[in-house]
Amino acid sequence: FDETSMNRPFSEFWIHSSHNTYLSGNQLTSMSSVEMYMAALYRGCRYLELDCWDGERDGDKPIPDIYHGHTMTSKITFHDVIQAIKLFLNENPNCYPLVLSLENHCSIPFQETMASDMITIFGDSLFVPNEETLHGSIPSPADLRGKVVLKGGRITESNDSNDTDNDSDSDDSEVEDKFSANESFDEKTSSDDRTRKEISPELSRIIYLQSMSVKNFEESASHPSFHMHSLGESEVRKYCRKKDQRDSWIAYNQTHITRTYPSAWRVKSGNYSPMSAWSAGCQLVAINLQTSDYAKRLNDGRFRENGGCGYVLKPPSINGAVNSPSQLFVIHLKVLAGYCLPKPRGEKRGECINPYVHVCLYDVDGGREIEINRQTDTVNNNGFNPIWNQMDDFKFKVQNPDVAMLQLSVWDKGVTDDFIASSSIPVSCIREGYRGVKLFDENHTRSGPFECASLLIDVKIKRGKEA
Repeated sequence: FDETSMNRPFSEFWIHSSHNTYLSGNQLTSMSSVEMYMAALYRGCRYLELDCWDGERDGDKPIPDIYHGHTMTSKITFHDVIQAIKLFLNENPNCYPLVLSLENHCSIPFQETMASDMITIFGDSLFVPNEETLHGSIPSPADLRGKVVLKGGRITESNDSNDTDNDSDSDDSEVEDKFSANESFDEKTSSDDRTRKEISPELSRIIYLQSMSVKNFEESASHPSFHMHSLGESEVRKYCRKKDQRDSWIAYNQTHITRTYPSAWRVKSGNYSPMSAWSAGCQLVAINLQTSDYAKRLNDGRFRENGGCGYVLKPPSINGAVNSPSQLFVIHLKVLAGYCLPKPRGEKRGECINPYVHVCLYDVDGGREIEINRQTDTVNNNGFNPIWNQMDDFKFKVQNPDVAMLQLSVWDKGVTDDFIASSSIPVSCIREGYRGVKLFDENHTRSGPFECASLLIDVKIKRGKEA
């Protein structure tokens, strides 16, 4: 953990971020839960999403709800979520700032209740911007330690109070066509949009970050630092493909903030690769934390850096301190042995496992994502101390060492191969020699049967002409 780095501006960090934090499963029918916020916070997540809608009334008092609008997901109250977040802050008063993204679909009375609840419950922990902070440079995580920062719609001089973050991926025209075929859905959505453009002055006053639409990044860079962009995964791919747009986006992200989020097509809450967004300097790469897949495991590995505080300083090549990325190099890796590998999901009963190790390099070269996959042989009926007689090295040519990650995952060979455990390591953190690699279960923990699970590997790194 490098405490001195935390004095850098907020925009110079990758920040552990979640998408639709309240959901426990898919995007259409799953349960919403306050516990999902607590689970995200305790795993190091520092960016939480709250989709806010008009709920019931308790007498004359409006009660805002949180759920995935126009779906069959269950509802939880805004008040309960804010109380849970405050409980976390009480137990962790020195944590680095929590960013709450308010996707606001509420009418004015319900917005006033939201503002009142946050002011009352958070108290001094709520960061309330003033003219100096709005028109100055963006604060650092150290400046905002123990604070809650709000993202949402603000009332501006131009009357543009609309938060353009509508959580729909505009490039997914097929999704839009599918929804537009449902006339009742369209009518309800457009009606809500027309009647809920207004922002409560009480809520606007405590909002800091405001999401704005993209025209071009050069123009966006001239806007105040609290203006930011929210882009779907297909827009990320589009901007990364063209060098001029990618370069201007990287420059924009040195002083401003970008959030990225999964496509609307991902109704099962699957994840997109975060690599392109990280390589463009995007700070808030939102992941569905309820889904255990390769992308979430990459995210877990990225944010084990810097003491797991949820903030990782971006490399100098992305933050603009140097003109070129680190020198390219080649990793030579041998998987030698494993220790105390449990059964899938930590089960106590069943046959001995047949483990093998899948090793994958996730890299980015000029806006193009690269995956290099290698796999060991299978060791039959031995999870206690399997030894792989690997004669040849796995060779990985790394194009972007500042961003690239290496993922080692252990699987049980069978009719359908079952995931056991994994570890994702930023290439910049890999060291040469014989190394022990701690393995994590699908929830990124090392408790119970996974407490001692590990791999022994041999790493050689060759640079320049040696490679």
